[in-house]
Amino acid sequence: MDFDSDYRLTIGGALRAASKTFSVINPATGRAFAEAPDASRSDLDDAVAAARSAFAGWASTPHKERAELVTKLADQVEAEADPFSRLLTAEQGKPQSEAKREVLGLVAWLKAAASWDIPVHIHEDSEDRYCETRHVPIGVVGAIAPWNYPLLLAAFKLGPALTTGNCVVLKPSPFTPLSTLRLGELANSLLPSGVLNVLSGGDDLGPWLTSHPGIDKVAFTGSTATGKRVMASAAETLKRITLELGGNDPSIVMHDVDPVALAPKLFWASFGNSGQVCLASKRVYVHADIYSEVRDALVQFASGVKIGNGINEGMQLGPINNRVQYERIMRLIEESKAQDLNFALGGEVPECEGYFIPPIIIDNPPEDARIVCEEQFGPIVPLIWFEDYNDAIRRANASEYGLGATIWAGDENAGWALAQRIDAGNVWVNESRPLSPVVPFAGHKQSGFGVENGLEGLLEYTIPKTMSRRRSLSD
Repeated sequence: MDFDSDYRLTIGGALRAASKTFSVINPATGRAFAEAPDASRSDLDDAVAAARSAFAGWASTPHKERAELVTKLADQVEAEADPFSRLLTAEQGKPQSEAKREVLGLVAWLKAAASWDIPVHIHEDSEDRYCETRHVPIGVVGAIAPWNYPLLLAAFKLGPALTTGNCVVLKPSPFTPLSTLRLGELANSLLPSGVLNVLSGGDDLGPWLTSHPGIDKVAFTGSTATGKRVMASAAETLKRITLELGGNDPSIVMHDVDPVALAPKLFWASFGNSGQVCLASKRVYVHADIYSEVRDALVQFASGVKIGNGINEGMQLGPINNRVQYERIMRLIEESKAQDLNFALGGEVPECEGYFIPPIIIDNPPEDARIVCEEQFGPIVPLIWFEDYNDAIRRANASEYGLGATIWAGDENAGWALAQRIDAGNVWVNESRPLSPVVPFAGHKQSGFGVENGLEGLLEYTIPKTMSRRRSLSD
């Protein structure tokens, strides 16, 4: 497979060029390096029609056969992991090691979804009557993946959707379309025609997809603001939806933590993927007894992290993915300076090609600062001291979001007790983001609803169907 040129849409079992293209920017250089097809409304109509045409045959294919094909797709991706990783680094910016981890994550998520059995619940099986509930596929799924983890977050949707018998129209972000287009090309050689269609495009394509009358379910990962628009659009035809949205995740560092041992763990929890993670620790509340020690240890560790073009050996952090997000973070930095906030680390962004922003740590800003109350989605994190655990919990929960949270504790039982009081869908003690394809993942409050991963995530792509029968008409 040629990973370097000739990117095409996958529609109905064929690779199709679009009438228009758009440039894809390498965020490490700020320059275009490829052209992606810009799908038209007609292309979308054709993709949906192909998916609807394929649905009956795919849904009636035995579950074991569908699972085998999804597993074969995972195997094919794994065999091409290195070129997938290089392409992902070029369009997303993350270092090669992280890109490879994401590609292998896609493989693991697809294989995990294929390993599940779809449950059948038998309510009654007596001499007189039989009653069961099965889970049947919904139809055509419109899947929308973001730019921070384009392949992995596509896999969150593709694995369960395909395994349970749905057909899919997948739309990647216009900032990171290329690796997903290549995924569609691979799938095209394995899956029946129309089962998986992949369309790249600009800002119009998403609304066209979510409002399309031929789409039965929308699975979306992205910002809360966009998620609300997706929800409103889907409501017109009562589409089922799964929304994994934004977060402003708190970390609470308890008084008995070793600051030096904590520093690398806290750094990667906050700054991994240059902070472009929905589950990143975006507000770090540190007990006053060890605040200075934690701050200083974190600054020391962060100062030694290697930042640069992800294609180069040894890089640990890459650039911000796109200019829009880069400029948003730059405005946040300038506003923090205008408010005379104390920068414990960073704040001066060097002039260079690409969208690079070194890690920034803000020292104890006020609670109403934007850096605290809004999701940054970048390498800028506030450290905030507290004295009372009840106050720390109150502040941690004082957010419209409820995606994730982390407790760092010397006494794990005390940390576990504190974790019970956090209002979030995913709370961890002494670890950060240990995501697994077999563990349910969901958000509270305005971080979305529905479930991804695990058996619960698999069943999000099905509808319960209850059937019963009497053994005899004479009863």
